[in-house]
Amino acid sequence: MKFRKDINGLRAIAVIAVVLFHFNNTLIPGGFAGVDVFFVISGYLMTAIIFKGVEEQNFSILKFYMARANRIIPALALLCSVLTVFGWFYLTPYDYSVLGEHIRSSITFVSNIVYWKESGYFDTASHYKWLLHTWSLSSEWQFYLIYPVLIVLMRKFMEVKTIKQTILCFLVISFIASIILTYHSPHSSYFLLPARIWEMLVGGVAFLYPISLKLRYKKRCECIGFALIIGSYFLITKDNYWPGYLALFPVIGTYLIIQAKRKNSLLTGNWLFQKLGLYSYSIYLWHWPLVVAIYYFSLPSFYIYIAIPLSVLLGFLSYRYIERINFNNNLSTIFGVIKSKPMVMVVSVTLITSVICLQDGFINYAPAKYQYLIHNAQASQLREKCHLRTYQAPSSSCQYFIENNITWATLGDSHSTEIAYTLAKKIHLKDQGLKHFSYSGCKISYKMPKDFSRCAQWYNEAITYILNDKKIQNVVINHRFTKGLFGGDAAHYPNKPNALMTTKASQMVQSFDELVQLLAANKKNVYLFYPIPELPKDIKELIGIKFRNGNMPDNIIGTSREWYQARNQYMIEHFDNASYPSNVHLLKPQNTFCDNLHCYAVKDGEPLYFDDDHPSIIGATKLIESISI
Repeated sequence: MKFRKDINGLRAIAVIAVVLFHFNNTLIPGGFAGVDVFFVISGYLMTAIIFKGVEEQNFSILKFYMARANRIIPALALLCSVLTVFGWFYLTPYDYSVLGEHIRSSITFVSNIVYWKESGYFDTASHYKWLLHTWSLSSEWQFYLIYPVLIVLMRKFMEVKTIKQTILCFLVISFIASIILTYHSPHSSYFLLPARIWEMLVGGVAFLYPISLKLRYKKRCECIGFALIIGSYFLITKDNYWPGYLALFPVIGTYLIIQAKRKNSLLTGNWLFQKLGLYSYSIYLWHWPLVVAIYYFSLPSFYIYIAIPLSVLLGFLSYRYIERINFNNNLSTIFGVIKSKPMVMVVSVTLITSVICLQDGFINYAPAKYQYLIHNAQASQLREKCHLRTYQAPSSSCQYFIENNITWATLGDSHSTEIAYTLAKKIHLKDQGLKHFSYSGCKISYKMPKDFSRCAQWYNEAITYILNDKKIQNVVINHRFTKGLFGGDAAHYPNKPNALMTTKASQMVQSFDELVQLLAANKKNVYLFYPIPELPKDIKELIGIKFRNGNMPDNIIGTSREWYQARNQYMIEHFDNASYPSNVHLLKPQNTFCDNLHCYAVKDGEPLYFDDDHPSIIGATKLIESISI
């Protein structure tokens, strides 16, 4: 294709935003929208390549795949190889094992699925994932795999004009689906291709339906597009649902600039943007590991002013000495494809990282105490099976160990999962069973409408099920109350809620009290947990810090008791002053996980969590000791 300076400049506009956002999200609050700009550009270029080949009847799907592989894989394989060597010397065994898994998922282009299953893009834990940014490469690669095949198949049965119209219709359908998915499952919509494909198709439509504009209208079109992109960078934040309809701003902005076709624009054609555009892919690859390094090694914030230019330098070197290599691959036979340089790189990196994963990051070479803590900072083995992320009828909820004599139920969010499992093991000894009701991120939603929360329908149906099942006589309730009421992760000191937040919290807690009273009137016992103490970092990170310092104590402090009280003041005071019936039992995790001064991640040589806020099996076992069977 003929080189377009305006599109190259757009790449610079995108990568600048992404890099600045990742190093300091207060600089450009919506800088993550730069990825959406990349998606539109990719859709435009891929559509141009495919349709020109199809119309000239010389398009080869295999050659298309190999061209994409030659463009993407070498630079990515270099980064993965460098991180593999770096991790051997500087990461803890656990972190090295996780890195191996993430490298393997990145080089095989499924990392978006892996990260979707792990946590959200903006979660605190994301800053310890060295290849988190490769989710976008995986989404693009999945698009590359599907898109040309569909077009070639359609061409066998349709005229080109009909194919264009079909793509336009699918764009509209996929955009509507993206909006729906964004509001029902934000993690899924951020990482997975179905919510992103419309952005790439907008780029495709820009090629399929070009607009001819006069010079003065070209300038206006470009300026509007530029304003939409820059506006999205500063007016949208990570607190907005994304992509959803808000992604129209950077997407349409990119579409307009592509349609303007201004070859020598000052906005996109200046020398700096042209250079950054050329290096943009490699800059994108190298900048994120530098971001993670600052967090991982707790470096002072001024290091970002070293890391940003270093990202550009590494991007230039990768572009100059890796991206520009012309790999001459023999594609005439299957054996030739297998022997191609990109395939060799993928297989080599995959095999090496598979060994790292199989050896658990070579944890056997670590001190015995470290091995014990890591191996026991574990979640329930039934967590993935029994803990819900999307709606499922409460009647289908997990029943542990005993099928018939179900006398117990647990209700809440993800913090109740390990409690359910350990409690079920305990009551199993007395031939009693338990039914487990938990929904990820579920806040108090009793008597609330369906659109109040993502779990409101499920929550009320679960309560109805528990009330109607007369065999269930004991109910244990546990929520991450403070986050559900006011938001905010444990890594951020609790801010004082404003009047509106306090009013909503009061309404939610009032409905919760009604629920407790209702359950108490119909069941033998109701057990309520005060908020479980949270950690500033994943427990494995806290263990890793001690490991790197050559010190593995029996107690590792998570936070201060004062911090716990301040973070959860609202619910602590409420429970302290609540007037519940005598069969409602209040349980205090802070008395188990904390002393008068500190709350612990590791106490008396035992890991109490498996991440930064969920109790481990060991921690949950300690929590249920106060429940009478």
